Amino acid sequence: METSRNVFEESVTLKQAKKLVQCMAHEQSFLLVSAPGVGKSEMVYQAAEEAGLPCRSLLGTQIAPEDVSGIPRIVGERSVFCPPRLLLPEKPEPFCLFLDELPACAPDIQKAFYSLLLERRLGEHALPTGTWVVAAGNRTVDRALVRAMSSALVNRVTILHLRVDPDEWQAWAAKNKIRADVRNFVAHMPDALMRPVPSEPVPFSTPRAWSLFSRALDMAEASGILNRETRRALAFGRLTAEDAAVFCALAEERIGAMRAIEDYVETPDLLPKTDAARWFVLNCIRQHVRDGRLIHVKPRTINKFLRSLPAESQLTLVTDLVDKWGALGADKAMLELLKKVTDL
Repeated sequence: METSRNVFEESVTLKQAKKLVQCMAHEQSFLLVSAPGVGKSEMVYQAAEEAGLPCRSLLGTQIAPEDVSGIPRIVGERSVFCPPRLLLPEKPEPFCLFLDELPACAPDIQKAFYSLLLERRLGEHALPTGTWVVAAGNRTVDRALVRAMSSALVNRVTILHLRVDPDEWQAWAAKNKIRADVRNFVAHMPDALMRPVPSEPVPFSTPRAWSLFSRALDMAEASGILNRETRRALAFGRLTAEDAAVFCALAEERIGAMRAIEDYVETPDLLPKTDAARWFVLNCIRQHVRDGRLIHVKPRTINKFLRSLPAESQLTLVTDLVDKWGALGADKAMLELLKKVTDL
C-alpha cells in the first residue's frame, strides 16, 4: 500500500486511533497502517480489553480463503457453508475481530473479506451485534510483506495512518516497566524512538524494539551476565546502529542524570568532556532548536554558547538548521563560523 507525504500529514497517534476504534468499530471497519513496530496490535488488544470484548485474531499471511468463508456441507439438497468458530462463535456475543497483516493477504483471501468488512456477514451468517472488525498492516514504502489492495477492499474500510508520539510512548513505558535508562535516552533523543526502515535487512529502532531491548537488559541483569560485551550485543542486535552505539557509550561512561538542555546552553562548561556523552548532549540541543524549544533563550546567550564550541561542533549544530538558529539570534556567531571555515 503506497503512502505519500500528504497521507503522513493526516496521520493520528495510537491513542487517537484507539478512541476512534472504540467509538465506531462496531459499525465501521478500520485498517490501521504504519511502519513495523509501532504497536498497532497491542493497541487493538488494549482497546478491546477496555471495552470488555474478547479479541480474536487472524494472521493474514497464514490463512486460506476457507478460513474466512467456511467449509461447505450438505444439508438436505443444498450446500451450506459453515464458518469457522473463530469468526462466528457458538454464543452470539460481540467480540473484537482483529485481521492482522491484511495488506499481506493474497488477492483471493482479501476478496473473502469483502462481505465481512462491509456487511459484517460470513455468507448467510451475520456477526453478533456490536462486534468490532479491525485490520492492520504495514506499508510498501517500508519494504514489509505487503501486496497491492484492490479498490473494492480499500473502499470497505476506514484507513488510519498511525504515527509514533514520544509523549504517549513515555506514558506507556512508565506503566509497563520500561527501564529508566531506556526511557531517559528516548526522552532526550525522541527521533531514536522510530527510525526509518533501512534499505538492508538490519536492526532498526522502533517502539517495539526499545521495549524488547529493555526486557533483554532486565533479564541479562537479573542473570548477572550484563556487562559491556552483552550490552553491546543486545543493543546492536535490536536497534539502529547509531542509537545502539550512543546508548552503550553513555552507559559505559556513566554520565549520570541529564540536566535541562537550557542549562548546557547557558553554561557551556557543563557539557560532558567525553566524546560520546558530549555528542549526545549536542544532538539534544540540536533537536531542541529544530523543534523551537529554545525560543525563550536570549540571543546573547545563544551566541555565547556557539562561540564556546569548536568549529566542528558548531557545524554539527547548525547544519540544515541555519534558519532556526537565525531565528534565535545566532547570526553573529554563524557569520564568525562561516569566516573561520572559509578562511575569509
